[in-house]
Amino acid sequence: MSTHAQPVADTGIELEIGGMTCASCANRIERKLNKLDGVTATVNYATEKAKVTVPDGYDPQLLVSEVEKTGYTAALPKPQQAGPAVSTYEAEDETDPELTSLRHRLIGASVLTVPVIAMAMVPALHFTYWQWASLALAAPVIVWAAWPFHKASWTNLKHGTATMDTLISMGTAAAFLWSLYALFLGTAGTPGMTHAFELAIAPSDGAANIYLEVGAGVTMFILAGRYFEKRSKRQAGAALRALLELGAKEVSVLRDGAEIKIPTADLQVGDEFVVRPGEKIATDGTVVSGTSAVDASMLTGESVPVEVVAGDPVTGATVNAGGRLIVKATRVGSDTQLAQMAKLVEDAQTGKAQVQRLADRISGVFVPIVIVIAVVALGAWLGAGFPVTAAFTAAVAVLVIACPCALGLATPTALLVGTGRGAQMGVLIKGPEVLESTRTVDTVVLDKTGTVTTGKMTLTEVIAEPGTDRAELLRLAGALENASEHPIAQAIAKGAAEESGQLPTPEDFANVEGKGVQGVVDGHAVLVGRESFLADWSQRPSPDVAAAKAAAEVEGKTVVAVSWDGQARGILVVADAVKPTSAQAIAELKQLGLTPVLLTGDNDAVARRIAHEVGIEQVIAEVLPKDKVEVIARLQRNGKVVAMVGDGVNDAPALAQADLGLAMGTGTDVAIEAADITLVRGDLRAAVDAIRLARKTLSTIKTNLFWAFAYNVAAVPVAALGMLNPMLAGAAMAFSSVFVVGNSLRLRGFRSVTKQP
Repeated sequence: MSTHAQPVADTGIELEIGGMTCASCANRIERKLNKLDGVTATVNYATEKAKVTVPDGYDPQLLVSEVEKTGYTAALPKPQQAGPAVSTYEAEDETDPELTSLRHRLIGASVLTVPVIAMAMVPALHFTYWQWASLALAAPVIVWAAWPFHKASWTNLKHGTATMDTLISMGTAAAFLWSLYALFLGTAGTPGMTHAFELAIAPSDGAANIYLEVGAGVTMFILAGRYFEKRSKRQAGAALRALLELGAKEVSVLRDGAEIKIPTADLQVGDEFVVRPGEKIATDGTVVSGTSAVDASMLTGESVPVEVVAGDPVTGATVNAGGRLIVKATRVGSDTQLAQMAKLVEDAQTGKAQVQRLADRISGVFVPIVIVIAVVALGAWLGAGFPVTAAFTAAVAVLVIACPCALGLATPTALLVGTGRGAQMGVLIKGPEVLESTRTVDTVVLDKTGTVTTGKMTLTEVIAEPGTDRAELLRLAGALENASEHPIAQAIAKGAAEESGQLPTPEDFANVEGKGVQGVVDGHAVLVGRESFLADWSQRPSPDVAAAKAAAEVEGKTVVAVSWDGQARGILVVADAVKPTSAQAIAELKQLGLTPVLLTGDNDAVARRIAHEVGIEQVIAEVLPKDKVEVIARLQRNGKVVAMVGDGVNDAPALAQADLGLAMGTGTDVAIEAADITLVRGDLRAAVDAIRLARKTLSTIKTNLFWAFAYNVAAVPVAALGMLNPMLAGAAMAFSSVFVVGNSLRLRGFRSVTKQP
């Protein structure tokens, strides 16, 4: 499928953006592009793509150069081949150079930093020239490994903003430059120099101290955090690959009366192709001959198979569950419904507002304050008549102590422990941005089929005519239906086998297309199918059974009539059953302060019956798959922060659009990839656990960030008074890091409040 080719007329251009380090980078590029005449742009930090709408004939290179002026990189997508199986996202399977670079920097930093920290903190390791060995090991870490932070910091400085990168760069550079000064121009370079193991607060000569372990340690910890986050972020865009994988790869085309196998990409509009039972329909088309039941649940989400005959439309990637069909292709490639669904997912992902990271927001305020304190300290010391060396010692000490290494651990450690605990409970959380969304969610939209209900046809009622044995009715009907491939027939056969045990084998079995089945079971001539099928044999149900049938059909259930030996014997009711845990899950969601809304393409009567059964008041029914996104967007425009729980391809765009997408692990890969959280168990109660765990993890991250800054903030006045010694700087770094890790580990004790069935 082609997603975005080179610009044509008024269609969008997609740019691949490089060099973004936070959501504020994306906002900056977006603002810059939107200032251009006639250009409308949205930039997505998670997918690293910019979607731009330009006037007819606009030169896309102007967009690229505008982005580059802002200090980032931009590239146009490569020209693509035609065909449904080709995507710009295929390139993402290749190794990501940015991730590889981060990994190399992290490995290098870890190998070099550990001995630097050990030498600084353990006096026994202070051999004669240990400080010079520290410099040799720390210099590559602070200059090369931390280069992405310095580069981002410079970009931010040019735009008058400060982020976490600014804080890291400023602190590590201050620690490194002061250490160089102390080593080359001060007394720290003298042989046998030691850092006494004392945490006493007393004025000290800064020219005798080095802070290399602070600069190197901060770099290593922050790189570790960035690497783990980047790895999880690279999964963005996989939803589209999963969508493209759904389609059939080969198709049997009829050419001059003979069947020829060709790749689906070569299929042309007007081609006639064969679809056998169990095969996927290759592309959108119209049935030319044959009758069958088509399982479209993967696309529409509805569990009842659709009966098709000659002249009916069928959709690509749905499954032929019944007889042999010959279909004429009406749409191929990027025009198919599946391709349109992929485009909806992509649009929803691109348009989704990215939360600016908490650490960046704090840094934006903290950095200017720290710089002001450093300048004030410098001025105060000079104004009080102290030597320039003492004044600079105090100012630089403020910058060194203000750079909290725990800041880099605050999010990743809580995330790693939280996601690990979630995985044990069957809840998979994709990344830190997801957690920011859970805090403010107030509405949870639930897909019906496969989420609140089982998504499978189940035998729910057996109603026998007066004088007919219920067990016999079920046994004879189940035996006949067992010989049919139809999904409804299989549901009846399964229900009969569970209740009656071994079913007899029918004789003279025949399938009457569009009507039902007939055959001989244990010497009885049995008919099972529509009421009109029995009426053809002048067999009609009694008034009571007819009333029960009408009542079941009003509720959207499927009713099958049964007769044998020339007399109507009863009806079997088949429906998509509610999961036994759904009602409890809805009650738990309400306790979390969320408003549940049922969203379905099914008819209103069915939707309201299911909603009433599980305790949902708000129902939005008869919604087409492509309109689910609009329903979510409308709720968002009305000020709601929306979580969406779904499982089908038709839910994927809505899952991507929602502020928080939760996919049932029992659903399609597409839904899982488009969602932020996956519920492995397929149990709606897992959604409750997911939201509680995400909120708890976010709360832990906030506590971590508070303490990451608190230790350092408390030490800033000490530094400003010129009393900061390297041990105190190292201890602040170590204590804050240990606290953050310890606090994060408490998440391992998170427990599910839901009672197991």
